[in-house]
Amino acid sequence: MKDEYDFSNAERGRFYRPDAQLNIPVYLDHDVESWFAEKAKMKGVNLQSLINELLRKDISLIQEVTGKG
Repeated sequence: MKDEYDFSNAERGRFYRPDAQLNIPVYLDHDVESWFAEKAKMKGVNLQSLINELLRKDISLIQEVTGKG
């Protein structure tokens, strides 16, 4: 690293995008990932699609049970 950096021509917020969507990685334990990967393969979908489908079902069930949206 340099001892000093010149920010005299810098523009605050130049790359800030308030509508930017961040995709946060979710790491599964190896055994869980392997099990779901096999199920996704049998179903003919990718792992991400299968996990999202299952999580959406879980969300729906939780909302039904708790009555909260």
